[in-house]
Amino acid sequence: MYHRVLLKISGEALSSEQSVISRETVLSTVEKIKAVRNKGVQIGIVVGGGNIMRGRSAEGMERNRADHMGMLATAINSLALQDALEQAGVPCVVQSAVDMDRFCDKFSARSARQALSDGKVVIFACGSGCPFFSTDTAAALRAAEIGADALLLAKNIDAIYSADPKVDPNAIRYSRISYDRVVAENLRATDLTAITLCKEQRIPIRAFALDQIEMIFDDDSIGTHIVEHE
Repeated sequence: MYHRVLLKISGEALSSEQSVISRETVLSTVEKIKAVRNKGVQIGIVVGGGNIMRGRSAEGMERNRADHMGMLATAINSLALQDALEQAGVPCVVQSAVDMDRFCDKFSARSARQALSDGKVVIFACGSGCPFFSTDTAAALRAAEIGADALLLAKNIDAIYSADPKVDPNAIRYSRISYDRVVAENLRATDLTAITLCKEQRIPIRAFALDQIEMIFDDDSIGTHIVEHE
């Protein structure tokens, strides 16, 4: 049973085909987070910004500027998630990697750890605060800083496979795999920097579908465990 986790969700966990931020989708995600918190788990969250700003939207832009726009997208998503969590009765704080003092707190590992110990959900906005680093890397960084037991990657697929199972019917599903093998086989479960950081800090990674989040605390077979040794 995990005690403290860093949950990474994509911006798509807040959106629908009709809306960049869908109230119905947000509330569904919030119910899942609330159910996990009710198990006594301390939760830090990093949310992506792909529902608002994706790579193809930045075509022709300077990478530095495009990444700054992506950070702002994560801030919008973080505030939307905070609002829904608080309305659901879940105490929550947003901490940003860049100064946004009129909207949320500045990131502090110490205050984040204290807020988690106090039972609050802590949402980390604006990634790592630096361009050229993904929100998955930011999630790994925050996991290390808050002393998380695991980095939970909620994906749009139920596990890590040797290939895209929608394209290759012979794709192998991994229940357990090493950091090194993920890198060697370029499985793209997450980016290289995130994998390397988790390996160095000995933070296990669990990749699964968002709909499975309540079950992963009770069923070890769900998703894929990325660990030091298979």
